[in-house]
Amino acid sequence: MPLTSTQPTFLPLTTSAARTAAQSHTDPPVRAAAEVVWRRACEADAAAADCWTAMLANCDSPGRRLLPSRLQALTAATATYAGSSWWHAEGSHLRRRLAEAEHELVEAVRDADGEDFAEAFVGYDQAMATTVVAVQSRLGSPA
Repeated sequence: MPLTSTQPTFLPLTTSAARTAAQSHTDPPVRAAAEVVWRRACEADAAAADCWTAMLANCDSPGRRLLPSRLQALTAATATYAGSSWWHAEGSHLRRRLAEAEHELVEAVRDADGEDFAEAFVGYDQAMATTVVAVQSRLGSPA
């Protein structure tokens, strides 16, 4: 999803890491899983922009209600890309970090708190990008 300078982006680290993962894997199933992460990251980023606009306009748009499910879809895609055994063992600290960041973000949306929303997105983006890069490194793909 191309972004222009007039479009806000909320997941720059995640979309970049996911794009790199999707483009660098040579194993077709791993590449397909990474491509799903990239698509879900782009969808979550677009939902975040819609949510941000709705928060600024102080309205309850579908964008505000859609964001939590887009974040959950991104997390689920990342779990699939990571693999269940890694996700629940070696990667559990990253899984917990993501869950906490996602919870903070959903709370900020519910409270319509723009400052908390922006801060929570920074934390979520860092946690998600770190996870994608960790999985990519584990799977032996060049960073």
